[in-house]
Amino acid sequence: MSAETHLLIVDDDDRIRSLLKQYLTREGHSVTTAADAAAARKLFQTFSFDLAVFDIMMPGEDGLSLLKALREDGNDTPVMLLTARGQASDRIEGLRLGADDYLPKPFEPEELALRAAAILKRSHVPPPPEEIEMSGLVFEAAKGLLHGPDGHIRLTDSELQLLTLLARHPGDPISREDLAAQASNGTERSIDVQVTRLRKKIEPDPRNPIHIQTVRGIGYRLMPD
Repeated sequence: MSAETHLLIVDDDDRIRSLLKQYLTREGHSVTTAADAAAARKLFQTFSFDLAVFDIMMPGEDGLSLLKALREDGNDTPVMLLTARGQASDRIEGLRLGADDYLPKPFEPEELALRAAAILKRSHVPPPPEEIEMSGLVFEAAKGLLHGPDGHIRLTDSELQLLTLLARHPGDPISREDLAAQASNGTERSIDVQVTRLRKKIEPDPRNPIHIQTVRGIGYRLMPD
């Protein structure tokens, strides 16, 4: 991740805050720290963060209460919780309140960094190109429109969603598992069905696709002109 990725660490332990700030900064993140929930609330009023790490066990307002308030305010910043080992109830409550992950203490900074990178990868979705051309057809992802020489080509909601997901990474293979996870009510089988239907609307020869290609052992990729 680039230095533009801004992380917030909220923990009352000075040593943990210092260690994580040093380690995550070396990993290429911009890191801000807070010693308690009150300081974190003020920071959220000023900054936008790409990921926040909350310790649950803090004096005063705890991390679960802070997470709950954040979500009630409509703030969808991804949150990782630091939990006491063995406290399953805290982990379950955190996930119910909208946490994205949790990590039991004590932990290795490298594991936290890897978990943070996974969350950031999921939450940072690049916008698709404004237009993608495919054998005389033009897909305008922002408008959700596919049209060709004869006019507008109707796509179902599922087809449009799949084509948009593929268009975010033109030329790159995307696994069927990832496509299913990002699609509404998607399964790997339903992805295969939608690909078959899309090919009938896009490909010059659906049985020999050149735009929505199968990547053996992985999934599919979209190849514009």
